[in-house]
Amino acid sequence: MYKIGFIGYRKHAKRLLNIVEENQDFFVSHIFHPTKNIDDKRITNNLEDLYECDGIVIASPNNTHFKYLKEIIQNSDCIIYCEKPPVTTSEGIKYLEELTPENKERIFFGFNLRYSKFDDILKKFSNSDELGKIIQINIVGSQGLAFKESYISDWRSDGSQNLHNVIENNSIHWIDLLIFNFGKVLKTNYYPRLVSGNGTSYDTNSINLLFENGMVASIFNSYATPLLENIVIIGTNGFMLIKDQKVEIFSPRDTFDENGFFSKPRIKQEIQFDFQSNGSDSLKKAMFYFLQNLKNSKKFDIDYFDRCVYTNKLILEIERDEN
Repeated sequence: MYKIGFIGYRKHAKRLLNIVEENQDFFVSHIFHPTKNIDDKRITNNLEDLYECDGIVIASPNNTHFKYLKEIIQNSDCIIYCEKPPVTTSEGIKYLEELTPENKERIFFGFNLRYSKFDDILKKFSNSDELGKIIQINIVGSQGLAFKESYISDWRSDGSQNLHNVIENNSIHWIDLLIFNFGKVLKTNYYPRLVSGNGTSYDTNSINLLFENGMVASIFNSYATPLLENIVIIGTNGFMLIKDQKVEIFSPRDTFDENGFFSKPRIKQEIQFDFQSNGSDSLKKAMFYFLQNLKNSKKFDIDYFDRCVYTNKLILEIERDEN
């Protein structure tokens, strides 16, 4: 069996840990926390205990990723699963860019929407007969997390550690997926704000992105509204609505009424889609990919690494140039 060490043990780290434990070829031998002692015989406050693991998962607060990445790269031969964002500083970006190819091949970053059903939909319908060329994507994903009592004491709400809370924990996934499918970004607008009044980090943001192929995306994410999830994809020959557990594809553009005026196209295709499953299933697929690479002694693609670093670098530039 392959030994996996974890840095982090609650919430998202727990979800990742549960996925690992579902696979009989792997077991979690150590769980690291720098100070806490929880009721689990695997817990350790000594990071060196993880160095002999076959793989290490970094699922700690965002601003600690860089520190742990450096220590593990320098002291262990394991492969590494690091949650997004990889780093939160320009110093961290420089370090990642200057890593040797051998070290880049050891690292997998958890941009799990690359493994999602929504990614499959984008690939299938980009430049399709149904949609034509995609020219606009609007993404809305929000909920009321910032009004939960537990949020106030969570590291995500602490502006001194995690000011750009939503873009680094939520929007970054969508931005990365769009980069993965549409290429580099030429221009951005970023409007973060603290709406709930709870904590000191931003709980809401709106982002506009212009891609090098001319496509424009608008992303709204918030922890301070009722639950709302929908996506609109507009192409030159049709459009797609994703909401209420389904995908509806309207096409073609040249649809007319009895007077010869343009009318709304009819639904040409309908697909079942669940936002929660889109996230949880893609998380499992991403972790499964990491574990299979470990089991098969296969390194990770350097191009994958470089595109993750590009996404991370763009996020930091967006934050720095905050409007």
